[in-house]
Amino acid sequence: MKDTPGWASPGSAPSDGHEPGASGTDGPADRPDAANPAEQPGPAPQNPGSKWSKEQPPADQWSAPAGGPAPGQTPPPPPPGPGWGAQPPTGAGQGGYGTPGGGNGGYGGWGGAYGPPGGPSGWGGPPPAAKPGVIPLRPLGVGEILDGAVSTMRTYWRTVLGISLAVAVVTEIVVILLQGLVLNDTTDAEALNDPSATLGEVSRAMGDAMLGSAVVFAITLIGTVMATALLTTVTSRAVLGRPVTTGEAWRDARPQVMKLLGLILLLMLIAVGIVLVGVLPGILVAVSGPGGPGAALAVLGGLGAGIVALWLMIRFSLASPALMLEKQGIMKSLSRSGKLVRGSWWRVFGIQFLAAVIANIVAAIVVIPFTFLAAAFSGDGFTGFMEGTGGLGWTFLIISGIGSVIGSMITFPITAGVTVLLYIDQRIRREALDLELARAAGVQGYGTTPAPGS
Repeated sequence: MKDTPGWASPGSAPSDGHEPGASGTDGPADRPDAANPAEQPGPAPQNPGSKWSKEQPPADQWSAPAGGPAPGQTPPPPPPGPGWGAQPPTGAGQGGYGTPGGGNGGYGGWGGAYGPPGGPSGWGGPPPAAKPGVIPLRPLGVGEILDGAVSTMRTYWRTVLGISLAVAVVTEIVVILLQGLVLNDTTDAEALNDPSATLGEVSRAMGDAMLGSAVVFAITLIGTVMATALLTTVTSRAVLGRPVTTGEAWRDARPQVMKLLGLILLLMLIAVGIVLVGVLPGILVAVSGPGGPGAALAVLGGLGAGIVALWLMIRFSLASPALMLEKQGIMKSLSRSGKLVRGSWWRVFGIQFLAAVIANIVAAIVVIPFTFLAAAFSGDGFTGFMEGTGGLGWTFLIISGIGSVIGSMITFPITAGVTVLLYIDQRIRREALDLELARAAGVQGYGTTPAPGS
C-alpha cells in the first residue's frame, strides 16, 4: 500500500471477473477479430466456426460475429469504444463494442458494457471498507478518529468507565489525604501573600508549594499511566469489535506497565532538560551582570527550547501505544514513534491538540462548578477562596475531588483512545495494518481482490 491518504485504486475488477488489460486469452485484445486490420495474418478461412477453439469462452459470454466475414475479407475494425465505465450508446448492439445502429453490426460484447460495474456515471468507486469495530479499516479522517474514541467509550462503557472511575477514585483519594494531612500548611501559604514576609519565609513557602505540587503530579502521573495502559488494550480490541473485561485488559497490560511509566518519565526528563538548557545562558548572564539582558536572553532561550521540546514530544507521542501493543522496549518504542510520525508531524500535532482541547473543555465544564461549590461550603467561604486566604479544608477537598473524578472519567478515555487510533491510522497508511486487522477480525476476502493494473 502506498503511504498516502488514499485507500485503493477505484474498483477492484470488472464484471464477470475479467481484468482489464490483462494478457490472457480472455481479453478483447487477444481476439483475432479485435486486432488492427493491418496486422491480420491473412484472409479469414471459409469456415469461421472452425477457428473458434474450445479455449474461447462460451457463446453466451463472447459470441462470434454474426454471419461471419465474407471469404477472403478481413473483418472491419471495431468503432471506438465508449471507454471505461461508460455505457454503450442508446440502441447499441448486445456487446460493449456494438455499433450505434444496433442490430448485428457490432461485435460480441464482454457481458454488456466494456467496463467494471458502477453504472453510467463511470467508476463505481472503491468498495466500502470493512468495519468490524469502532472504525473502518482504512486511513481515517480527524472526525473518524475522534468518533472512534467516543464510540469506544459508548459501546464498551462498562469496561471503559469502570477503569477510568477506579483509577480516578484511587488517585484522588491519595491526593486528598496528602493535601489534607501533609501538604496543607496554611502558615506557609500566607507567607506568599504577605508583603512583609522575610526572604527565608517566602523561600520556604515556595519550596513547600513546589514539593507539594510535585508529589500531587507524581501521583496523578501514575494514575494516568495505569489508565492509559488499560484503555490502550480496550481500544485495540474495540477496533476488532471484540469486547474485553477489566481483568483481561489488566492481564494483557501488566507486563508493560512499568515500561510505560519509565517511558513517560523519560519523556518528561527530556522536555525539562531541553528547557533548562535553553534558559541556562540567560540565568547565568542575569546572575553575573545586569538583570535586563539576562532575563531577555532567558525568555528567548526558553521559547526556542520550548519549540524543540514540543517537536520532540509530538514525534514521540505514539511511543506509548507502540510499547503497549507491540510489546516493545522503551527505546524501540521511541524509534517506532519517530518512524510513524515522520512526514506527518503537523497532522499528528493537530489531531492530538484538538483532542486535548476537547477533553479539557469537557473536564472544565464539570470541574469548575464543583470547585466553586466547594469554595462556597468551605470555612472561609467563596470570598476567602478567591482572595487565597482560606485553607484547603476537608469539605473543599472532598467536593472538588468529586469533580476531579468525574472529569478524569471523561478525559482518560478520550485522550487514550485518540492516541491509540492515531497510532493505528498511521500504521494503516504506512504498513497496511488494515490487512492484518481484517484477518484478525475474521473478515473474509478482505484485500484479496487486485486493483486494475496491479
